[in-house]
Amino acid sequence: MFLTRKRIQFDEIGLIFKNGKFVKVIEEGKFWIFDMSSKMRVEVQNQRSAWITSTQLDQLALSNQLDGKAMFVDLKDNERAFVWIDGRFDRVVGPGLYGFWTRFRKVEVEVVDANDLRVARKDLQVILKSVSAKSFMNVTDIPEGKVGVLFVNGEFSDILPAGKQVFWKDMAVIKIVIIEQREQVMDISGQELMTQDKVTLRMNGQLTYRIVDARKSVETVENVEQTLYREAQLVLRKEVGARTLESMLSEKEGLAQNTKATLVRVAKNFGVEVLGLGIRDIILPGDMKELMNKVIEAQKASEANVIKRREETAAMRSQMNTAKLIENNPTLMRLRELEVLETVAKTSNLQVVLGEKGLSDRLTKLI
Repeated sequence: MFLTRKRIQFDEIGLIFKNGKFVKVIEEGKFWIFDMSSKMRVEVQNQRSAWITSTQLDQLALSNQLDGKAMFVDLKDNERAFVWIDGRFDRVVGPGLYGFWTRFRKVEVEVVDANDLRVARKDLQVILKSVSAKSFMNVTDIPEGKVGVLFVNGEFSDILPAGKQVFWKDMAVIKIVIIEQREQVMDISGQELMTQDKVTLRMNGQLTYRIVDARKSVETVENVEQTLYREAQLVLRKEVGARTLESMLSEKEGLAQNTKATLVRVAKNFGVEVLGLGIRDIILPGDMKELMNKVIEAQKASEANVIKRREETAAMRSQMNTAKLIENNPTLMRLRELEVLETVAKTSNLQVVLGEKGLSDRLTKLI
């Protein structure tokens, strides 16, 4: 009744504890264990699993009986480790004591200092597929054309390029602000503006810009897009207020250029380059639109009358010059009569009797 029989397979190992203390290792074979006081305990571990699962791992790590059979790793609070078994990534582990059987499996443990917050490795894609990686790492995907502004514990640290950016968890407060650096287009929707001559109108515009200093854009303003939109509206209001309606309508390009020039100076203060500004629509109130149509209609009618009078004057001047020439030259008169006859002959049956004198002195018979 005081004997216990244990059989250890070839891929197993037995760990004998007495009164909770590790005392001996037994390997493959059959064993009888004599225990009068029932204070003996045998843990049988499968060495093919690689990981040592004993509840007394700290005692095993201190004993020299497992030299050549196992390896132990004790990670401090700032340390993390990558575990590779038989050349394949197994998992990431955090602070604590770990043991591995090395008889049947090739175990590699790479210990790293997590104070180096950023995880940058060639094999990062393989590591991130592990479920354990999610427990120890924060992953941020920065899309193409964008950058990440990194803050560590509230202070600026670095500008991160596009791609996966990975940092150790629980080592610092990490914040990444993703900034678009490609050209962007912003619609400036209609706002009520008043011209110098007190005409109220609405204006729609389009602004093209890009962020050239990501750090400044984050540290200077809370929201770049909202700030730029507000500044564009303020500048447009100022530019429109300095012009009459007539001058504004006739100089839309000048209005856009002046507004852009002012915005370029303002936006530079928060890391933005203004590339272009266009005025799309100028919307007048209904009564003002009707009045403008009448003014335009009157202007066009006046222009048409001027053109008509100009043409009539030119025609009369030409006729007067022709009459003077004919008066002083009978031959030209004769040629003119012949031209008239040629024109009439095309549409009528005409007989003409020519004599010595002019046509006006002869008899013309129409049949």
